[in-house]
Amino acid sequence: MTTGRNQVDPVSVRTLLICAIWILILSMGVRHAFGLFLPPMTAAHGWGREEFAFAIGLQNLMWGVAQPFAGAVGDRFGTHRVLAAGAVLYTLGLLGMAWSETPLTLALTGGVLIGVAHACTTYSVVFGALGRRVSPEKRSSAMGLISAAGSFGQFAMLPISFELISTLGWFETLLVFAAVVALILPLARGLVETPDHAQSAGTPSQTIGLALREAISDRSYLLLSLAYFVCGFQVVFIGVHLPAYLKDMNMPLYVAPIALGLIGLFNIFGSYGSGVLGGKLPQRYVLASIYLLRSLAIVVFLLVPISVWSVYLFSAVMGVLWLSTVPPTNGIIATLFGMKNFSMLSGVSYFSHQVGSFLGVWLGGYVYDRVGNYNAVWTLIIFSGLVAALLHLPIKEQPLVRAAPAAA
Repeated sequence: MTTGRNQVDPVSVRTLLICAIWILILSMGVRHAFGLFLPPMTAAHGWGREEFAFAIGLQNLMWGVAQPFAGAVGDRFGTHRVLAAGAVLYTLGLLGMAWSETPLTLALTGGVLIGVAHACTTYSVVFGALGRRVSPEKRSSAMGLISAAGSFGQFAMLPISFELISTLGWFETLLVFAAVVALILPLARGLVETPDHAQSAGTPSQTIGLALREAISDRSYLLLSLAYFVCGFQVVFIGVHLPAYLKDMNMPLYVAPIALGLIGLFNIFGSYGSGVLGGKLPQRYVLASIYLLRSLAIVVFLLVPISVWSVYLFSAVMGVLWLSTVPPTNGIIATLFGMKNFSMLSGVSYFSHQVGSFLGVWLGGYVYDRVGNYNAVWTLIIFSGLVAALLHLPIKEQPLVRAAPAAA
């Protein structure tokens, strides 16, 4: 039952949540499995790790470049249209990745096409539709729930991916993935918005240019976005290179998919928990704690003798801290600027995240191919986490004060 302009039928909200959860399970689940393809694909084609890492790095960079545009289109013309386009691009990208014979075609398909598809089918776009349908008091928890769905996709898809690659082969697994992400197309219908939903965002009308200029002149937004760069640098390096690192450390082959699966499993709790904490505590302190604990966890992991159980423990801890940055980061953006242009502004901040992602995954491959280990990159990741923790402390979590419109 609808009881007011800003309240919506709870059945409609449930439908949105269910469809959004499944979209992120599929999109993020497949995305987190790409690291498992590094050893078999490079071996089959005779490529170095840098060629594969460049394609995945480009994927993350294109995700970041396209995210503000995908968000702006979703804010103006409807989230479901952006999701549908992303489903098509995702499917084509996976098919093209399967048939890639050169590093260039891998970069164009697995890099460019899938990167743009991620911009259309993941958090910033989905959060925009969600944030316009729930109250500010429940927004952080709702974002945590949706983030947890993406983590569950990682947890569920990684062991499935490992089994598919082991039994069918990497080529056939990419074809299966293409069919899986095509399911996002019908699920997008569950995120259809009406004009009332957009108006209920409660922010005065702004052009995209004005909203962007307002954001990039805000110190808190800039600090938040700069710290988000570190998040991408850390998690994508670990997500893509951890399987190869464990192989170099003579860990059994089954350890890598279990480790990545544990990251996904524990991030279910971490993502939802950070969303709940963000509704109770200053979100900047939640974020600073996450980055600080990441650096400490990596230091301990590298210092203790490596074993199967040390890998699993590290993965569990990192899982709690993995995408737990997403709800409070987006919560601060919503607090600062409201929901009218949220997906676009979240996308601009996420571009910083994805620049870090590109550097993390590419630099890992570049350094390894030249010196034969990841030591320098691990060191950068540790110190960047400490810097990111400090960047959050001056952030002000309060709505931006705008000048009142001039009287007619």
